[in-house]
Amino acid sequence: MSEGQGSSGNVLAAICSFFIPGLGQLVQGRVFKALLMFVLAAVLWVIWLGWIIHLWSIVDAAMYRRD
Repeated sequence: MSEGQGSSGNVLAAICSFFIPGLGQLVQGRVFKALLMFVLAAVLWVIWLGWIIHLWSIVDAAMYRRD
């Protein structure tokens, strides 16, 4: 059984990304995307725009669907 959008795995990933941007993608096995989210959020938090990437990370983890 594959886990798709709205699955408990995606909910867990979204919760992980809520605390640390990119952690949800890492839980899903998407290492490059996780690193990208983490680095972008860290860089943009310096100029107070990191919340944009942080929210994007949460939504991306929640909406992810394996092909």
